[in-house]
Amino acid sequence: MPESTALNADTPSPESAGAATRRRALRAIALFEAAKGVAAFAALGGLLDLMHHDVRRLAVELIGRFGLDPDARFPSLLLHYADRLPEANLHHVLALGVAYIAIRLGEAYGLWNDKAWGELLGALSGGLYVPFEVTHLMHKPSLVGAAVLAGNVFLVVYLVLQLLRRRRATAGA
Repeated sequence: MPESTALNADTPSPESAGAATRRRALRAIALFEAAKGVAAFAALGGLLDLMHHDVRRLAVELIGRFGLDPDARFPSLLLHYADRLPEANLHHVLALGVAYIAIRLGEAYGLWNDKAWGELLGALSGGLYVPFEVTHLMHKPSLVGAAVLAGNVFLVVYLVLQLLRRRRATAGA
């Protein structure tokens, strides 16, 4: 066997290397989405548990424990939402939380298993946030806000490009 043929047998083709890179990227996005779903599940559990307590008292104790000024921006926000939590409709909170968790975990499953619907769900769900992120960035410019927007736009564009690649491959077959 000539040396060049042996070398080619060990070297992955550009197509298989591209497919492996694409799969790793989709799995990384899937892990990120799954982490958001798990974090939302934990947050929803904590929120539901808080609804059965005197949240305002807990917020005041927390602010006092850290020696924060209750009139400062974030502590006052915490107190504001602590006052509003008991008024929240438990069924609506639960329904929205479960829907968000289901979308994130469903998207993660679809991306992990290289499903077109996972890419579509990821592009749509990520694209929904872009206008809000742009508005937020316009009103309160920050490096973190710009990074979040850039990352989200990158993920949406990447997933749309994967859908287009998949469509071209199907049309060419």
